[in-house]
Amino acid sequence: MPEPAPEEQQLLRVRLPIGREVIGVVQQRLGGSRMRVLCLDSKERICRIPGRLRRELWVRDNDVVIVEPWELGGDDKGDVVYKYRSKAEVEFLRKKGYLKNLQEEF
Repeated sequence: MPEPAPEEQQLLRVRLPIGREVIGVVQQRLGGSRMRVLCLDSKERICRIPGRLRRELWVRDNDVVIVEPWELGGDDKGDVVYKYRSKAEVEFLRKKGYLKNLQEEF
């Protein structure tokens, strides 16, 4: 069976924000599963990783994540619900214009 050529375009499925969710970039880890995230709506939130995701979601500085703002205090706090794992996913978001407001940040 022949190997696919490297220049062939591979199908990539990228999760996009749904409803109140916004894309953000982790600025700083604060400890205790909390971090400072700069979101696309130009707000900086203190976000946490919910308990159901704590063991499977490992986040570092400058990772692109999806944040779900809290109902109460949504401008200041939120939950990290997804992390974009590959560079191909981040490049897809950049090409489609989802990371326009964050270009200068990272």
